[in-house]
Amino acid sequence: MSLTLFRILALIALPLLAACAPQPPVAVAPEVVPGYEAVEDGGFLIPAVHPKQFIGSPPRAEVAYNGGENPGTIVVDPFARKLYLVMENGRAMRYSIAVGRVGLGFRGSAVISRKEKWPSWTPTANMIRTMPEFYAEYAGGLPGGLENPLGSRALYLYRGGRDTYFRIHGTIDNRSIGRATSAGCIRLFNQDIIDLFERVPNGTVVKARTQEESERLEGKFMEDEWGLLIPYDASRIEEIAAKRAINEQKLQEQIAREAAAASAQINAQGAGTLPIGALPPQG
Repeated sequence: MSLTLFRILALIALPLLAACAPQPPVAVAPEVVPGYEAVEDGGFLIPAVHPKQFIGSPPRAEVAYNGGENPGTIVVDPFARKLYLVMENGRAMRYSIAVGRVGLGFRGSAVISRKEKWPSWTPTANMIRTMPEFYAEYAGGLPGGLENPLGSRALYLYRGGRDTYFRIHGTIDNRSIGRATSAGCIRLFNQDIIDLFERVPNGTVVKARTQEESERLEGKFMEDEWGLLIPYDASRIEEIAAKRAINEQKLQEQIAREAAAASAQINAQGAGTLPIGALPPQG
């Protein structure tokens, strides 16, 4: 799915303000899903996951497991966008994931040979060369923290003693979970990668399912207009494509409006004034 569709989700309204007349409106705090509350970790405050983020991407849960892998194995299903930690007695812990282009390239098996809390991140030489406008400033590395794309934890996958450059990690973008992202490996909610990190030691085997395995065990899926997986239904392909085109058009219009507003503010600041209604820079 295009990264642009992720940004559409930002346009979805948060819970409406509630009011009890004649008092002024009061913001309604969303109910927090157990296990996904805000948590302080390593000196950082990880925000709670909003319940809306679980639409199409269920919270982690212990479930019945129908695969044949040994207990202790991590199974990544990029086609169903799920990760399983196989347990004893036909059970598994299931996590929702986002899969980037890099993650889709993970095939076969690997072994976790390195685990890091609040890992630093350095773009590859190829990333810097092909997209310097995004990555050049991080050539020296980005320290771990809430703005780091690897999130709160990272599991590094090795094969034959060599780094594969595939990672299972947290994310700063909860909206991406359950969707195909434009970049990245295998992403989990920060709360989920912390849970998984504590359950698996170095030496854990990680297996990627093939599409045939995924469809046999999970069923066949397709994306809806928001990039979420739904059961495959050929009769809906044209309808979803039309809705997606409308969404992308709305997004482009929104981007154009934001760009025009930003340009106007920059020009006004350069002239020593601010647009009507604009606030001065904070901090």
